[in-house]
Amino acid sequence: MHIGRGEHMGNSFNIIVYSGTVDKLIPVGVLSQTAANMGIQVRLFVTGWALLAFKKDGYKSFNRMPNEFSDLVPALMEGMEKTKTPSWYEMVKSAKDIGNVKIYACSLMTGVMGLKKEDLDPIVDDIVGAASFMQESQGEQVLFI
Repeated sequence: MHIGRGEHMGNSFNIIVYSGTVDKLIPVGVLSQTAANMGIQVRLFVTGWALLAFKKDGYKSFNRMPNEFSDLVPALMEGMEKTKTPSWYEMVKSAKDIGNVKIYACSLMTGVMGLKKEDLDPIVDDIVGAASFMQESQGEQVLFI
C-alpha cells in the first residue's frame, strides 16, 4: 500500500508509537493534535505494546502506567479530569477529525500478536510494513515514543 506524502517535502510529522503506557500515549495525542491543528500531515506507525491500546475498544481498558509511576496515577487522572483534559485517545481521534492524520499498525507485530484489521480500533487506517513507513517518512521528522 502507498501511504502518501504531505503536500510539501518535510511537511509531515511521523511518530513510531511503541509504548502502550498512558504516560507515553498522552504525548502522542498532544503532538498529533497540535500538528493537525497546524496543518501538518501526521502519520502514526503503531507497533510493539502500543498495539494493545489500539485494539477495538482497547483505549477503554488499556490504561497502564509504568510501575515506577503507579503511585502517581490517581493524581494524574484527577488532574486531567479537573482540567477537562481529553484522554490520549480523544486527542488522537480529534486530530484525525481536524487534519490529515493516518494511523498504521505494524504488519509484523499484528501478525505476531495474531491481530487482523477487524481486531483494531476504527481509527487505525491500515496495516503496513515497516519498510513502507520508512520509505514514506524518509527525510522527514520521525519521533519514537
